Amino acid sequence: MPRTSRLVVGLLAAVVVATAGCTLPVLAPGGSGTSAAGPGASGAPAVPGAPAAWRPCPEVPRRLVGRGAGGMTYDCASVAVPRNWAAPAGGQKYDVELIRIRSRTQQARIGSLLVNPGGPGVSGIDTAVYLSFGPAIGGLPRAITDRFDIVGFDPRGVGRSDPIRCLASRDLDAMNAADPDPVSQSEFDQVAALTKRMADGCGRKYGDQLSLFSTEQAARDMEAIRAAVGDAKTTYLGFSYGTLLGATYAQLYPRSIRALVLDGAVDPKQDIIAGSETQAKGFERAFTNFTDWCKATPRRCAIAPDARGTVKDALAKAEDAPVRGHDGREATPGWIFTGVFHALYDESNWPPLAQAITNLQTGRADEIFNLADAQVQRAADGTYSNLSDAFLTVSCTDATTPLTAERVRQLQGRWRARYPLFGGPLAMSLLPCAFWPVRKDPYPTGPAAGAPPIVVVGTTGDPATPYENTADLATMLGTGHVLTWEGEGHTAYPTTSCIVNAVDAYLIDLRVPPEGQRCPLR
Repeated sequence: MPRTSRLVVGLLAAVVVATAGCTLPVLAPGGSGTSAAGPGASGAPAVPGAPAAWRPCPEVPRRLVGRGAGGMTYDCASVAVPRNWAAPAGGQKYDVELIRIRSRTQQARIGSLLVNPGGPGVSGIDTAVYLSFGPAIGGLPRAITDRFDIVGFDPRGVGRSDPIRCLASRDLDAMNAADPDPVSQSEFDQVAALTKRMADGCGRKYGDQLSLFSTEQAARDMEAIRAAVGDAKTTYLGFSYGTLLGATYAQLYPRSIRALVLDGAVDPKQDIIAGSETQAKGFERAFTNFTDWCKATPRRCAIAPDARGTVKDALAKAEDAPVRGHDGREATPGWIFTGVFHALYDESNWPPLAQAITNLQTGRADEIFNLADAQVQRAADGTYSNLSDAFLTVSCTDATTPLTAERVRQLQGRWRARYPLFGGPLAMSLLPCAFWPVRKDPYPTGPAAGAPPIVVVGTTGDPATPYENTADLATMLGTGHVLTWEGEGHTAYPTTSCIVNAVDAYLIDLRVPPEGQRCPLR
């Protein structure tokens, strides 16, 4: 993704799956960050409970971005974990893949900084690589890399860690192309039938094993990672869905925590319906902020002054006369919506979005496809990473609220009236979980009794994890402290010097930000 001032965190398209957010890589070619071979692929199998057996793996950054960051070393390992932590003895294992990035100038080492970019479904290995390139491209400050090993992991079922693969590329293309907010019952039924077929396919392939890819299981894996890397306590940086994973870890292992930064808060107490409606509200607000920017800066916005009207017109025209891209795909309302959705994650994408909508008016669709493909991690050859597979599996396994297609249809009409552009699509995002074929495994929701202070970072203009979630998560944990960025986009660290200074002081010196600290936009 083109953001150069911070790591960009995004949400998988609402027409594919529901709730929570995920990071898309800054430097990944082709919008897919999980194409490289697994770091443990040529190493010895992991032994449960053993220290991580690190081996040099410079090929990982080389395959992702062409080179490693100057002054950094890259080592990889696997951690064997029980497939089912409820019955860990004698059962089968998953291998969770890790990367450790260490600065050659590291001094006074504190330990490991475990990072999770969100999703669920995004590679923490890839994210750690991008973070290693430093502040110039949105990576970690040198103050952090000089004191910590940066450890990224692909959670179970993601990327290189026994990845879930049950969704065909042609079906994902069909889903992404489908009307994001079908009005007629027949159109709704067509989308529902495709969604059910995809969910049923995952059930046939994996059966009850699907329920083992829950957030709680992954959080328990984090404790195994802590032991394997040799840290007495965990220092963790989680973005978006990574805040839910971190909060779950905090509830399960509160006394194993040194420091947790949760940036872009998911509210664990919201059920899947409330969470999706909160996102609809957040994206509607972010889109209004985009249209206000267009009015205020018409020289930078190609669809000023009426950006909302122009986007709505582009969606309407695509119903009957979609523009064709260079690869033969038609820019249907689904693809256009996905491109708009993606662009709202970060202000740097606002000018490209405006230009992409303008280009549709002149018969050019490639720019809107570039935005949409980055959102869903679709490569130029038409293949997808396993982001969608993992996102659907984890989200629907976690969700316990009963859902039916009829209930989704009711919410679609109700939310469309409240949030005109995003309400219907965010309701439609619930459909996969209405058809999910196996039992649920909910995560805990409660205080992290015995945990040290936890920093919860919120952005006032965040579309995917709206700012209102920040205080709710901090309050639920009981030891949470809110740090606010008065900015746009999804997640805040490392952005302005105010946010960086506050988070770095906490991670390094355990100095908690002053209660109620707010950082200005610039």
